[in-house]
Amino acid sequence: MTGPRTLPLTGAVTAGGRSSRFGSDKALAVLDGQTLLERACASLQGCRVRLLIAPPGRYVPPTPDWQTHADLRPGEGPLAGLESALTHAPPGWVAFTGVDLPWLTPGYWRTLSAAITPGHLSVQATDGQGRPQPLAALYHTDLLPHVSALLDSGERRLRLAAPPGRTRLVGGFEARTFLNINTPQELTVDG
Repeated sequence: MTGPRTLPLTGAVTAGGRSSRFGSDKALAVLDGQTLLERACASLQGCRVRLLIAPPGRYVPPTPDWQTHADLRPGEGPLAGLESALTHAPPGWVAFTGVDLPWLTPGYWRTLSAAITPGHLSVQATDGQGRPQPLAALYHTDLLPHVSALLDSGERRLRLAAPPGRTRLVGGFEARTFLNINTPQELTVDG
């Protein structure tokens, strides 16, 4: 029996934010018959370890092999979600995403994984304008002290999670890959 190739990564989805622009729990919104949470988790199913960073008991993981961990700094945004993922992941690389990027695929993560090189601590895709996409990226667990220090200083921007000189950028993705869902109306727009 042939299955999807296992990636030497920990997959991590951060969920359970306020969804203030969405108006209800974004993770449970349905797109093409799947919740946004299910779609995010499906893109990471080939990872050897899978983490859901979310409030305890709020969501039922799509498969029993997902470990749920509470956000260490609830309400502090994706950078805090990354800190929690890096804390709970075994040493190595973490494929990190939020629930609002429903067009990510296992192939996306394979492409980023293939771009890992010595000396880098993050691998990030770039969009059509060459902008890094830190909410759908790889981060090495060695970044944990840096991320924690940022949060301790009051910083909340995910784009600062990895120093630019230690980040490998990868282009060539379809524009649709980075379309995120912020409002219920965006669930009906074909990406």
